[in-house]
Order: sequence, then C-alpha cells, then structure tokens
Amino acid sequence: MKKLLFLFDTDEMPSVFDTVVGYDGGADRVTGYANVTPDNVGALVDGTIYTRGGKDKQNTAIFVGGGNMAKARRLFEKVKKSFFGPFRVSVMLDSNGSNTTAAAGVALLAKAMPLKGKKAVVLAGTGPVGMRAAGFLGMEGADVTITSRTKERAEEAAKVIGKRFGIKVSGAAGATDEERAAAVKDANIVYSAGAIGVQLLPKSAWENNPNIELLADVNAQPPLGVEGIEATDKGKDYNGKLAFGALGIGGLKLKLHRECIAKLFESSEGVYDAEEIYALAKKMA
Repeated sequence: MKKLLFLFDTDEMPSVFDTVVGYDGGADRVTGYANVTPDNVGALVDGTIYTRGGKDKQNTAIFVGGGNMAKARRLFEKVKKSFFGPFRVSVMLDSNGSNTTAAAGVALLAKAMPLKGKKAVVLAGTGPVGMRAAGFLGMEGADVTITSRTKERAEEAAKVIGKRFGIKVSGAAGATDEERAAAVKDANIVYSAGAIGVQLLPKSAWENNPNIELLADVNAQPPLGVEGIEATDKGKDYNGKLAFGALGIGGLKLKLHRECIAKLFESSEGVYDAEEIYALAKKMA
C-alpha cells in the first residue's frame, strides 16, 4: 500500500520545498494542488477519505501549506470539518513553514534555559514565523512583545496571537533601528523573524546589553537579521549570550518537518497544528 501525501497549497503553485520534505518524510507519492480554498477543497478531501478503508486509510494524509497563514488556517479548519466518523485521514498545517520553523527555534531556546518569567521580544513578529514564535514563547511562560512597522499593526497581531494561544502579548513599534533597539533594551530573549536579507538588530543594540541572554534569528541570507552572529550558530556563546542562527535552527526544523510527515502515516486520526508540532520539537531538541 503506497503512502500518499496530498499537498493543499493556497498559493498559485504548490510548494517545491514542502514536496521535497514530503518525500524525505516517507511519502511514496506527493501530489500538490495549487489555489486551494475552503470553497473548492471539498472534492479533494472526499478523494482522500472515501478511497481506502480500515487501517489502509492511514496511508493517505493531507498537508496544508501556502504563504498566507490566515488563508491556510481557514483551509485547515475546512479540511477538518469535512471529516466525520471513520472518514478521516491525518492532516498537518505548516503555512510557509511557520509551525516547524518557530517550533524548532523556541524549542532550542527552551532547551538552553527555562523561559518562564523571561522578557521576550519577537522582531518582525507579525509574519507567520514571528506570530507562531510569540505563541510558543508565551506557552513557555515568557512575557512576550512583538514588533512591527507600526505599533497599531503590532498590537492588532498581538491580539490575534493572544486569542489563538490563550496568552497575553504586547505590541511595539519597530520600523527603525532605534525603535527596535528600544524594544529589546529590557529583553532577556530576542527572536528575529524578519524577511530574508533584512537586518533588524545591529550589534550595538545587543552586544553590551546586560539583560539579553538568548538570541535567535531565522534569516539565513546576509545580511542576517541580527548583526554579529552567524547563521550556523547553535547555542554559541557571545560573552554570556547564547545565539542560534538560521542554519542552527534549520537543522532541527527539517528533522521536525520530516518527523511530522512520518507521523501522519501512523494513523488516520493525527492532527498536527502548532501545539502538536511544538510538543514534538521539544522532544527532538
């Protein structure tokens, strides 16, 4: 019985990255569909749940992806609502790699030291990875603030994160180096989740800051999000501050992604969203 993974992508083209990792995670065949929406996904789900019976059903699984977290979330919820009784297959949500990337980064921070009670700032925290990282940091008991180009946008995203994870998140302006430096002044943890090739925090803003204990940056393309650390850092000590670069985080992210795919084929009832993926990340870190 072949292990079939169906990639439901909200973007114009199915993700090549998710397709490759699908195969590396153990799927025998990965079939991607583009421009999938809650309105047109029904027939696709029907094809996955009505074609195999009994234990054979666990050899079919669904992966929901795409660059827009809000769209992918709505699609994910529609897929789950299409299941009933024994007519279901395992499903995973990882929009733009947000769940696996953020989970890997925060799991490594949590392994390095307890995060409860720490002040954490997520730079560019309104993107998919930043919002998930903020949620996971809050789950660990950290006092979380996210930044965006405007305080209003940050506060709006903070409300969404707070509602999703049942935590309190604050928002702060972070359009300039000066604003971001001010945002991390009292922080113990800095998680940089900005776009590729955009420096968010100069070395001068953290190097001599006595409060900062942990730094994480998911940007692997120079200039890095945090100046002065390396993409390959995985707990490297910079005068008492432990740093995790994008490649240091990325190793666990890929292992986590592959492991999640493998687990989809262990039963027909698996649901892998943020909490389930983070729990697995902590075991693997």
